Amino acid sequence: MTAPLDPWLLERLVCPATRTPLRQEGDRLVSDAAGLAYPIRDGVPVLLVEAAVRFAEAK
Repeated sequence: MTAPLDPWLLERLVCPATRTPLRQEGDRLVSDAAGLAYPIRDGVPVLLVEAAVRFAEAK
């Protein structure tokens, strides 16, 4: 499991598809607006739409 991201950083990250806030859920950043989950790899968020999975698939 990935350690929580720094709150300061998490407040500034947005979904690249919708420009809405993200929330961390385990080793993913979730965009409720887009229904996408972006992976966090080695502590680094991968905010590429191509790397995201549909949120229903991420659970």
